[in-house]
Amino acid sequence: MPNSSEIARILFISDIYGKEGKKAVFHRLPYYIENKAVSFVIANGENIAGGFGITGNLAEKLFSYGIDVITSGNHFWDRRDEIIEMAEKNDRILRPANYPDTLPGFGSTVMKDKNGISIGVINIQGRVFMPPLDSPFRIVKEEIESVKEKAKIIIVDFHAEATSEKKAMAYWLKNDVSALIGTHTHIQTADETIFPEGMAYITDAGMTGVQDSVIGTKPDCAVEHFVTSLNVRFEPAKGNPHFCALLIDISPQTGKAINIERIREFVPYGEYDDND
Repeated sequence: MPNSSEIARILFISDIYGKEGKKAVFHRLPYYIENKAVSFVIANGENIAGGFGITGNLAEKLFSYGIDVITSGNHFWDRRDEIIEMAEKNDRILRPANYPDTLPGFGSTVMKDKNGISIGVINIQGRVFMPPLDSPFRIVKEEIESVKEKAKIIIVDFHAEATSEKKAMAYWLKNDVSALIGTHTHIQTADETIFPEGMAYITDAGMTGVQDSVIGTKPDCAVEHFVTSLNVRFEPAKGNPHFCALLIDISPQTGKAINIERIREFVPYGEYDDND
């Protein structure tokens, strides 16, 4: 394994759900930055605002913790009045690139990690069992063409429901990107791998939030909905969360992944100050 000066070590934090997910990031992210030689941090933050959407204030909070780029998905616009100003101006927070280009925001960005290595990040959304959008298969290729002029390393957050769509995307991109990371289902899959072509892949990175829940919500709310078929107001579950993430080592010379490690750990936090 190359030493830390010869690689870009990416930490991807899976879907941060509500206040409890934010607590988990607050408590665990410093450990990985300080002890695991992480040089760049990406996090999907579309559910941080009570499980639905993200606000400018919460995005700034995540940036202050050490996150470099925030990705999102179908819930990005849930609190659009509270995020639209940042979305228009700040390319560190992404919305899926295959939303209409008349909407504000960025579908991709390029930033440098702690060692000065350029990292490209692309956010796209699937269409199977999801709201209708432009083809992610076509749009992602356009974004790659734009990003690869500035960065050898390219990370894609594919926010999608269907496993088949994510696997198909993996084969579509296996020669073009450094990592394809599935998000959205909040259930971490155990299929992390590196393709022979050098692309790291996982079907879903999971959820950073309360695991004793139904994908982040209070179980009673979800059960009532499924039993009665009535609309129920979903509320974020409470309790000690899990921190779910991926560590991916990538060669800056080739843009190929060298190692991928799946993380899922219980976070027994103590007193927490919401002002931090």
